[in-house]
Amino acid sequence: MNLPLPSASMVFPVFLQGLVLSLGLIVAIGAQNAFVLRQGLRREHVASVVLFCALTDAVLITAGVLGMAQALGNSPGVARAMALAGAAFLAWYGWQALLRARRTSQLKAAEGGAGLSHGAALAQAAAFTLLNPHVYLDTVLLVGSIGAQQPPGLQGWFVAGACIASLGWFTALGFGARWLAPLFAKPRAWQMLDGLIGATMWLLAALLVRHALLGA
Repeated sequence: MNLPLPSASMVFPVFLQGLVLSLGLIVAIGAQNAFVLRQGLRREHVASVVLFCALTDAVLITAGVLGMAQALGNSPGVARAMALAGAAFLAWYGWQALLRARRTSQLKAAEGGAGLSHGAALAQAAAFTLLNPHVYLDTVLLVGSIGAQQPPGLQGWFVAGACIASLGWFTALGFGARWLAPLFAKPRAWQMLDGLIGATMWLLAALLVRHALLGA
């Protein structure tokens, strides 16, 4: 028996939730973003670095959603607890973003230094990505548990939104480095961005609590 295809009114909110959640977690001042910005400014192996970072995120997000969906499929109580835990983390993350919005900070790529070979650039991208424990918390556990809350027919759209956000961010950062670097060097820009991220994370947390308590 074939299941009916979900309507656009069902797909878009799930797709958007994956997109916004992934962007909120990935857009931050950190070593990985600084490295991608550096490669973009130097125009060294940009496509390979961008593709590696985006594909790694896609694999981790997909594994997280599918794994969590399977683990939580027959455990509604555990699923509800994971949703509430995810909401608590999003609320905390949003609070941290709002605190950052009160401080002055900037994203600057390291200047100078020798150029990297293709292998060395990918090795550094792998280190900045896979040796950061937060990447597993963000993609596998948090995004995975929230994606697993979606109906089975819509989980793929959630994953698509999250993966497109990652690909779009790294593509903009790498290939638009020469235009974006002056903006990212302005503390005011990051304050505004962190304020927006904080508010968005609180909204997502509220929606997740509603989902957990009402089963909607």
